[in-house]
This record gives sequence, structure tokens and C-alpha cells, in this order.
Amino acid sequence: MVKTPEDIALMRVSGRLLASVFEMLDELDFVGMSTMQINDLVERFICTDLASRPASKGQYGFEYVLNCSINEVVCHGVPSVDVIVNDGDIINLDITLEKNGFIADSSKTYIVGNASPQARRLVKVASGAMWEGIRRVRPGAHLGDIGFAIDKHAKKHGYSVVREYCGHGIGREMHEDPQILNYGRPGKGMRLREGMTFTIEPMVNMGRRATSLRDDGWTVVTKDGKLSAQFEHTVAVTADGFEVLTLRQDEKI
Repeated sequence: MVKTPEDIALMRVSGRLLASVFEMLDELDFVGMSTMQINDLVERFICTDLASRPASKGQYGFEYVLNCSINEVVCHGVPSVDVIVNDGDIINLDITLEKNGFIADSSKTYIVGNASPQARRLVKVASGAMWEGIRRVRPGAHLGDIGFAIDKHAKKHGYSVVREYCGHGIGREMHEDPQILNYGRPGKGMRLREGMTFTIEPMVNMGRRATSLRDDGWTVVTKDGKLSAQFEHTVAVTADGFEVLTLRQDEKI
């Protein structure tokens, strides 16, 4: 669970490469693209341009390099030639990358074209919820501190946080201990130690937090059909706080 400085140096490389995938995607206009086109573009970029491995492909039998979750899809959306991104959508792209034996994991919800003010507000609050959780990371803090901050931020703005899915430890494996819940109580749960690495990835719903699973066995949607937005970063616990290993150049802590 606790990584060496050498391990974290390698994870920093993976994280920076993954950040560059999102920086490439930031330049795109998704309108009219199929989610499979986005998947294939990301796969070529990771494998060819970055000489890395898309860690999600083949994991748990999943055939693709990313999850693409549009509008009411909470997480684990499956790329398809038949799903076209439209003006006004919000779409979360969840991508993993492995380099030198270590994995980075990150996601971002994109606002496509002329999305409604309500959708834009949800995306902004979801991003803010992730950062509220990240800012609680330091040696001696508790996992409950992270989840409480996330949940409080979402509820303050009238939204709900999905509870069935959560962040996780990460390193040589995509999913390691501990689980990083998006709700909790301050001062409760495992105490954080320098060298721990994990993801923080809240899913924030415009309506109720209840979800359901579609027949494909992957795609998770809001039960009430309302919008959901998610953000995720891979984080390391440092001697005096945290380091966001997947930080993009346009982001400020």
C-alpha cells in the first residue's frame, strides 16, 4: 500500500503521460464523433505517441481503452460506433495508462458545445468536489475526511454523491487497497501515511444518488435519468500533504 520514493517517481512518469492524453483531447471538438472514434484515437495516442499501455484494455474482460459516460451515464460507459456525441452533451472520459510497470488513472467530464447552464453547473461542482477531497490528503488524516469533504461540497449545491462506486489504491495494479469512499465521517477510517497512492473520483448526480446497471453489464446510469458528472485524479501522500500525479498543465491547485 505504501510506495517507495522510486515507485512514486515512476508513477509520476505514468501520471504525466496520462495528463498529456487529456491535453490532446482538450483540443478536440467531440460533436459528431462516435465514442468508438474517441476510444480508437486515445488508443493510438497512448500506444504509438506515448509508447505506453492502455491499462483498462483487457482488465476484467473489458475490450476498450476508456470508459465514455454521456449525460445520465454515471460511469463505465462502453465505447460504441453507434453512440454519437451531440452538441449540449456532457461526457466523462475515464482513462488509464501503464508505463514502466506502474498505472495512472484519471477522468474528466467535458462540456460539449452549447450545454445548458444546469449541466455546466453540475460539472463545475463535481470538479470542485474532487478538489475538496484532494485538499484533505496529508499524513495523519483519515479516509473519512476525504469522503466527508466530497459529500458536503456536493450537498451544499443541491446534488447527491453516488455511493456504490469509489476511488481506490493504485500502483502496479489498477485497483489496490484502500477504497476511497466519496462519503464519510471526519476522523474515521484508515489513517493516511506518506507514500500511499490512490485515486479520488467522485460521481455527482443532479438528482438522486440511486443508480442502475444496464443490460450490457457495464454501463451504470442514474435511476432517475438525470445528469451525472465525474472527475478523477491519481494522488500521492507526501511528507506534508499531497501530490496530484495526473495534474494537467491547465490545472492549478
